[in-house]
Amino acid sequence: MRLATADGLALEAEWRTPDHAGGGAARAVAVLCHPHPQYGGTMRSIVISALFDALPAQGVACLRFNFRGVEASEGAYSEGTGEPLDVLAALDAATGLAPGLPLLLAGWSFGADMALATDDPRPAGWLAIAPPLRFLPAERFAPVAHDARPKLFVLAANDEFRSPDSVAEETRDWVTTRVEVVPGASHFFVGRTERVVALAADFTDGLVRASG
Repeated sequence: MRLATADGLALEAEWRTPDHAGGGAARAVAVLCHPHPQYGGTMRSIVISALFDALPAQGVACLRFNFRGVEASEGAYSEGTGEPLDVLAALDAATGLAPGLPLLLAGWSFGADMALATDDPRPAGWLAIAPPLRFLPAERFAPVAHDARPKLFVLAANDEFRSPDSVAEETRDWVTTRVEVVPGASHFFVGRTERVVALAADFTDGLVRASG
């Protein structure tokens, strides 16, 4: 499918529903934001693919997309200035396809930073997987940091780019925020994606319960 951004770009995206994966009726929806476009990140990167493949079987419809300039998406990488518009376009599409369902806004690495910079009323919660918290100024994260809606940080114990202790220290004042560290994991979570999926599924279960 194609997403339309507010600045006139068409982005490549894929949508997968539980009924395509044996998960029955959808009870939640997840928007998945991929890692850095200039370092090989696409919507088919390992962690995003693991979530996109596994969550529908657990009742969570998933929308993944390529940021501007990636593969078949129009435009060019804009150093994090235009990419938040891409996230909003994905939220528009997901809420149109699955209206009324609790929405999880999730991202990995660069995608986590873009998700955490998205101050929008639609997400029921944010899932940040190995966020560097460096691709945007700190003030861009402040609205979500102080938002009462839940946030889950899934960090890699052996992250090559930023240690989990450093991320935990920077976010110590964030509200309604839980940190989970995956033992033995690198930034790329090779061999540890099942744990990431399990944490994402459990967090989404909580969002569904909270929605009543």
